[in-house]
Amino acid sequence: MYRFLSRFFRSKNQKQEFDIMKKFLIVGLGNIGEKYEETRHNIGFKVLDHFAKKENLSFETQKLGDIAAYKIKGRVLYFLKPSTFMNLSGKAVLYWLTKEKIPLENLLVITDDLNLPFGSIRLKTKGSDGGHNGLKDIQAKLNTTKYNRFRFGISAAFSKGRQVDYVLGEWSEDENSKLLERLDTSIALIKSFVLSGVNNTMNIFNGK
Repeated sequence: MYRFLSRFFRSKNQKQEFDIMKKFLIVGLGNIGEKYEETRHNIGFKVLDHFAKKENLSFETQKLGDIAAYKIKGRVLYFLKPSTFMNLSGKAVLYWLTKEKIPLENLLVITDDLNLPFGSIRLKTKGSDGGHNGLKDIQAKLNTTKYNRFRFGISAAFSKGRQVDYVLGEWSEDENSKLLERLDTSIALIKSFVLSGVNNTMNIFNGK
């Protein structure tokens, strides 16, 4: 009887651990409000909105952000658009990781990157915040630099002293004409991250 119960609880615990490993938190960084919707700094929101539109998903306003859930091949993805504004993104990330018991390795943060040419995408498993205040706050709240981040290049085509105006500015006509294809590629990257793992996804998409 003891051996049976031991096997039962061990099996139950293993199933719970497996269920946790099948959960993912995909965070798009941005600022809330209509005036920010089409700005370069809001590419994280834009990627998740594009995914939601393609898959007919709806976001619901919940604690610290807007949330949508998506299921694919036995995995559950929670899409999060924090409502804390960019510079306080870490509070929302930590809350939803904890609430849904999602392991840190199943976190993916989507952010803009001035150091990459427009439309370039790069997936990394760790690194500095690169001066990005959203990443800086996430790093502080999680107490680690080892979390997956998907950097979307917005280039650095601004004159000295105009960085804030540039990142909070809207896409140019040329950028807008190329954005849809880049958003489709971003969706493919997210699905690959969930289904094939971070290392395979880096090999396939980095530099695309």
